[in-house]
This record gives sequence, C-alpha cells and structure tokens, in this order.
Amino acid sequence: MKTRKNFNTAAVARMSEAFPQAVITDQFVFLSGMPGTDPESGKIESDDFETQTRQCFLNIKMVLEKAGSDMSKIIKTTIFMVAGNDFGIVNKIYNEFFPENAPARSTPQVMPFPAGILISVECIALL
Repeated sequence: MKTRKNFNTAAVARMSEAFPQAVITDQFVFLSGMPGTDPESGKIESDDFETQTRQCFLNIKMVLEKAGSDMSKIIKTTIFMVAGNDFGIVNKIYNEFFPENAPARSTPQVMPFPAGILISVECIALL
C-alpha cells in the first residue's frame, strides 16, 4: 500500500468524529459501518427495519460515489443486524442494489445498537 487517507463527505452525516466514513488506499475503499440514518440529520427517521436497511445502502452508495467508486465495485459487505429482524428483507434489498454479481457477504446478528439503529453495513469496494 503506497497511500492511505481518511475520507468523509458532508453528503452523509457522520456517526462519530472518532472514525472516518471511509479509508481510501491505492486500490480499495473501506467503508465504516453505515447505519440507516437520514443523510442530512444523522438521525434514525424510522423504527422500520426495511426502511433503515434501504437507507443504509443509499448512504453507502452516496459515500462511495463521493469517494470515486460505486456500488458495482463493492466486493464484500458485512451486515450487522439486530437479532430478531428478517433476513428476507435484507435479501430483498440486497437484490435491489445488487441485481447481478452480488458481492460476498456475511450477516452476523448482534445485540441492540444505540439510538434505535437496527442495522449497520460496512463494505470494501474497489476504487
């Protein structure tokens, strides 16, 4: 790795100043966990799992595009979902965003996140 830089965009509200939205290297973009928050306010707008899941991927799409990548370049996702939510919803939305050549994925179930967050998705994409 020759270069490494932290990346943030104002197009999606940051979860914390403690870590960047992404880290960009020569070949990859590594996205930090992205919840389904409103991109402007950074707050959860809905307690609906499907709504939060779709917003996660919309936020990822925006950060990747601002970083110089896109959804088609994602090679791996890790989806952290609060236990008890529906894998069927995740699969439905995953198919919407990745209709062909879906990236590798793991989906561990976790204890509740703070602030009503039901899902958080991190990913690795080609630059």
